[in-house]
Amino acid sequence: MEFLIVIPTYNEFDNIEPLVSGIKKYLPSAHVLFVDDNSADGTQNAIEKLMANDKESVFLLKRPGKAGLGKAYLAGFAWALEHGYKYICQMDADLSHNPKYLPMFRESLNSHHGVIGSRYVGGGGVLNWSWYRLLISRFGSLYARFILKTPINDFTGGFNAWQAAALSSLDLLSITSEGYSFQIELKYRAFLKKYSLHEIPIVFEERRAGQSKMSLNIVIEAIFKVWELKRSLKSFYTRDQVAR
Repeated sequence: MEFLIVIPTYNEFDNIEPLVSGIKKYLPSAHVLFVDDNSADGTQNAIEKLMANDKESVFLLKRPGKAGLGKAYLAGFAWALEHGYKYICQMDADLSHNPKYLPMFRESLNSHHGVIGSRYVGGGGVLNWSWYRLLISRFGSLYARFILKTPINDFTGGFNAWQAAALSSLDLLSITSEGYSFQIELKYRAFLKKYSLHEIPIVFEERRAGQSKMSLNIVIEAIFKVWELKRSLKSFYTRDQVAR
């Protein structure tokens, strides 16, 4: 088993079928794992319908309730590592991440530990966002880049892929971040490990159906979490490198 896409879901019924269809169009060999937080709109039914026709490459991990994006990803990562996948991709369920980029992600993982789908490098961008949402997102990445002193342009984006061996070395069980800060922490841990991270330009498209999961609390958490990460992780990985 090679390439698994982990997709957290919560009330994404309308997006399940077109998302999997797009993934199979551009990367037919990919496997898909949905991590659902007990959606109330029939999302699990939509996934199980696809699973009935494709038992080999579509999977569902059910969780008892809404526990946050970070914990959903960590559960998905654990499942992927347990099942022996070589590459693990993160992707949103709301169709904002275009599957057409997946072949480039897969190819880039041959020579890089991690791939970042970047809105903020040449050729990247966003569509149909309000100016204030774009400002919040752009500020978040620039803020994290400045405080953490890294060259990463898109810290907060959620369309990323990893070599499983690299991902498993990031002490995932100690991650407590959610939302934007989860994406920041994962990339910062990889940076501190001196892993090769490659940013591929993507165009992010505003979700077509359902409601955005972004909230003011997620943004505030990210602002304060960056300073915590700078203190705790920098010292942790310094000790790790000395020990080696």
